[in-house]
Amino acid sequence: MSAYDYVIVGGGSAGATLAARLSEDPQTTVCLIESGGDGTQLTVRVPTMVLGAVHGGRVTNLNWGFDTVPQPGLKGRTGYQPRGKGLGGSSAVNAMIYIRGNPRDYDEWGVPGWGWEDVRPHFLKSENNARGASDHHADTGPLHVRDLPTPYAINEDFIAACEAVQIPRNDDFNGASQTGAGHFQVTQFHDDRRGWRCSAAAAFLHPNLDRPNLHILTHAHAQRVTITEGRATGVRYKRKGREAEVTANREVILSAGAFQSPQLLMLSGIGPAAQLQRHGITVHADRPEVGQNLHDHPDFIIGYRVNRPDVLGVSLATARRALGQIGKYRRDGAGFWSSNIAESGAFFSLDSDPDWPDIQLHFGVGCVQDHGRKLVPGHAISLHTCILRPESRGSVGIRSANAADAPVIDPAFLTSDRDAALMLKGVKTARQIMASPPMAGSITKDLTTDGIHDDAALLDRIRSEVDSVYHPVGSCRMGTDAASVVDPELRVRGVTGLRVVDASIMPRIISGNTNAPTIMIAEKAADMIAAGE
Repeated sequence: MSAYDYVIVGGGSAGATLAARLSEDPQTTVCLIESGGDGTQLTVRVPTMVLGAVHGGRVTNLNWGFDTVPQPGLKGRTGYQPRGKGLGGSSAVNAMIYIRGNPRDYDEWGVPGWGWEDVRPHFLKSENNARGASDHHADTGPLHVRDLPTPYAINEDFIAACEAVQIPRNDDFNGASQTGAGHFQVTQFHDDRRGWRCSAAAAFLHPNLDRPNLHILTHAHAQRVTITEGRATGVRYKRKGREAEVTANREVILSAGAFQSPQLLMLSGIGPAAQLQRHGITVHADRPEVGQNLHDHPDFIIGYRVNRPDVLGVSLATARRALGQIGKYRRDGAGFWSSNIAESGAFFSLDSDPDWPDIQLHFGVGCVQDHGRKLVPGHAISLHTCILRPESRGSVGIRSANAADAPVIDPAFLTSDRDAALMLKGVKTARQIMASPPMAGSITKDLTTDGIHDDAALLDRIRSEVDSVYHPVGSCRMGTDAASVVDPELRVRGVTGLRVVDASIMPRIISGNTNAPTIMIAEKAADMIAAGE
């Protein structure tokens, strides 16, 4: 077939979910176009192997490996933006943390139909939680969520240290309250595939590949959306060196993420007219906000050397444990290979209401520095501090009219004085936690901020180290105003037959990891489309 009801570009968290949901109707034909592969590699399925698949390298078959432009707020440094490539997208290479965000986040969007009570059912529709159904969870959806089967013991020391500085224990960040410290739940299978990563593709797509009305094109790179008399009619793509086109009888839907959805809009002639004309692209709709409003959670990592071998490390002890527990993982889905590395964390408020945290910590049972590109010999741990609702706003642009050229990414980290001040306060609290018992007893050296005692020097170090925690959003902003890129039904303004369904539509970032909210967006979009909205 060369014509389908819906053509979806991008098989990541949103695209995989959307393609599966739309194709549940056997009378609806769906074509999904994905630049990467099928997302079934061993390095995807085995959680701990993600360190080598993405964080230890650059551009790979699983990673776009983008760079940012030099960042004025980070002393002119160029940042690194790994993004998932292949079915499952970034859900195939992330830390698997299942966080919905805070209910107030959605209410504060101020978009009809997108308040917390509107989106909550779509979270529950996806969820299959090993804890079972409750007031806050569901257990019948395709997305498996569970507690890690064998978390490292040091997590309990971290949680106790948080309690020592008056951050209460919280056993469910998606429950009655988000505030506190505790273990993260993760998107990991808990059936006969137990221990495997439950990416969006593994949850939604892979079980349904035999549907005759669902066609998936992998290793196919979208070039542009075809626009005919103001309507999106198809997608041009390149595969095996040849360019072809697939036609959309109803709609084209972009689910390529916060960097590549706006890039594809601009390559298709939808975006800021002056920028498009500069690259010789015919303007179909002058939409100045396409690519604007980009933002992310800036992240600062402190590494700590520890006096205990029962953590991840560059050591013979770790190597022996890894080899010795292969059988345990294959048999039980537990042990060394089941870890998501960032096993526990905390949410708390410094400048916000107590029930609306503005700081998130990720506690890592190994030391990941410079996105895993710098090895720390011996045994070490890490603590990530990120501010949850930054004011800084950046942009996504295009380098040329060639879809093979990476987008121009400017997250504008810490260009807001308020963001810098809040990050400083958050890092000081993080250091206080790690200096508290029982955590302090395990630490032998601070590898990042040792010897820094005044605020000016600490802020300077922060600006020297901060980078992405991999949560870009906002570059195709949803809203009710005429300037917004998409309307509340996620339809692109200025062109008919075209929607954007992914994290780029968020007006403002949510207070936590963005994978579960991205899947929710796709669930809601599928229901809207099925209802004819």
